[in-house]
Amino acid sequence: MNKSNFVLACIAIALPNMAVAAVQTVTLSVPTMDCPVCPITVKKALSKVDGVSKAEVDYDKRQATVTFDDSRTDSSTLTKATANAGYPSSLAAPATAR
Repeated sequence: MNKSNFVLACIAIALPNMAVAAVQTVTLSVPTMDCPVCPITVKKALSKVDGVSKAEVDYDKRQATVTFDDSRTDSSTLTKATANAGYPSSLAAPATAR
């Protein structure tokens, strides 16, 4: 067996057992943001979490929308990060269709 075929065979054996990471986006409710500067702190806390690729914070809606790699972090780590920064959060309820 040549080197290329060996590598392909190893990949074929390992591939079914590998977990595939997915990019996820969640919206967090952050009700304790009470001034226009608060979103800066919330965004900074979320951006420091390993696996977060994007964090947008909306002061008017009191929400943070976070995009992350689910193989490196999860929503509980995100809510813990905001709480540690002084802004407890929870997963926002998804919008319902009318």
